[in-house]
Amino acid sequence: MTINLTPEQVLAGFGVLLVVFLVWRRGAKKARRAAETARAGARAISLAGRVLFLGAALVGVQWLVITHPGNTTLLLVTLAVPDLIAAHVLTRALTVVAADGTPRRGGRR
Repeated sequence: MTINLTPEQVLAGFGVLLVVFLVWRRGAKKARRAAETARAGARAISLAGRVLFLGAALVGVQWLVITHPGNTTLLLVTLAVPDLIAAHVLTRALTVVAADGTPRRGGRR
């Protein structure tokens, strides 16, 4: 059994293969981008939950100390610690530029 193909048919076959390959690559890139977007959204929601929990814990401790007065040192420490934490976090957030954890293709440049 012999297959006889004209040069036009061979070129058309290569063209179809090229189009299929390009569509496949584009789909893979879109899927990768969608996965990264989903991960970024999950990170933001996770961070918001941790911030709200820590905020509620600090407010609860401060409320307990303020409603039960008696020790001025404990009151001052309870009110100062959240300020120090906030100052540390804000200083790091405003001064440190971190690269995203996704490596680029072909190395970093």
